[in-house]
Amino acid sequence: QVQLVESGGGLAQPGGSLRLSCAASEIIFRGADMAWYRQAPGKQRELVAGLTRGESTTYADSVKGRFTISRDNAKNMVYLQMSSLKPEDTAVYYCYAYSRRSAEYWGQGTQVTVSS
Repeated sequence: QVQLVESGGGLAQPGGSLRLSCAASEIIFRGADMAWYRQAPGKQRELVAGLTRGESTTYADSVKGRFTISRDNAKNMVYLQMSSLKPEDTAVYYCYAYSRRSAEYWGQGTQVTVSS
């Protein structure tokens, strides 16, 4: 059973915006650290943005000021608002959870393509 499901990926123009969503099961979401990773072809998977259970945030230098991670605890959802998109942002984006039970979970990924 898939317990993290991403949505919202697609094609955007440079300078455009996309909002990614990650739906998590309550068992995973409650008390979990959440994050978004991305992986471009031929590249290592990299951390894009993180949001701890204490609600502190971290961002990759390449996305600071452009991306915002947030969570809605009532809906068991995590979001990644992406603005001022660049072609270099093209990748498969993955939702990640590190639960309070020290278990790791990955979503299936959603493709983001930034091109004119």
